[in-house]
Amino acid sequence: MNDKSKPDKLMPMTSVGDGNVSMIASHVHVYTNQIVNLCFVGEEDGWVLVDAGMPKSAEKILDVTEELFGEGAKPKAIILTHGHFDHVGAVEELVDKWDVPVYAHELELPFLTGGQSYPEPDPTVAGGLVAKMSRFFPSEPINLQTAVHQLPDDGTVPEMPGWQWIHTPGHTPGHVSLFREEDRTLIAGDAFTTVKQDELFDVLTQEEEINGPPVYYTPDWDLAEASVKKLSDLKPERAITGHGVPMFGEELKDGLTELATTFQERAIPEHGRYVD
Repeated sequence: MNDKSKPDKLMPMTSVGDGNVSMIASHVHVYTNQIVNLCFVGEEDGWVLVDAGMPKSAEKILDVTEELFGEGAKPKAIILTHGHFDHVGAVEELVDKWDVPVYAHELELPFLTGGQSYPEPDPTVAGGLVAKMSRFFPSEPINLQTAVHQLPDDGTVPEMPGWQWIHTPGHTPGHVSLFREEDRTLIAGDAFTTVKQDELFDVLTQEEEINGPPVYYTPDWDLAEASVKKLSDLKPERAITGHGVPMFGEELKDGLTELATTFQERAIPEHGRYVD
């Protein structure tokens, strides 16, 4: 499945959270892979991987899998919030090893089957050093071929009973977040972040701060704002974002409400390719 002509280089980025594994809700573990979070949802007799980390991270993900579920364990499925390089870095290698289905939103499929590249990241955007470095981030599509499938139209999430997927576009056209009503647990992907993702120091130290999606990689700010308001209305009790530390309770709800109501001033950069 792997396309050897496609760039697949190690991205030398890290944070103080790299390698951390913690349980933040019933049967929900979060693992920080360099600068991005992925989730293991479920138990030994049936679990799902949500997102697939940075490029060249498959062995690390397999090590965490064994730590959590035992030798030879594999998920029932892989769910992708979206297809940016830091969320699908290991997915082709993992699918080759595990032979499991992958699910994503219909609008994300062209970026996962080799049909379309994402808009180029914008290093000119108002932001910090990570934004400037984004010119080196890959935007080429991966090609999962027939392994990737469209998420069900009814909002259910395959192999994740009790969860629903919510279309939260803006960062990408088919970006989704996952929500479990029972305990109001939210897996938000990059619809919003809990770290200022364009600032290198904040990324390295994981300084906690609710922000919008990464500024250098978000081409539709109107949709991004609507998505944040949609997630704020859910009043989540806990949230795992693609970047930053998990957040809980009133701090999360108040911060998300503030972001939703001040999105224009707080999240949208002053200038940039997708702003001007």
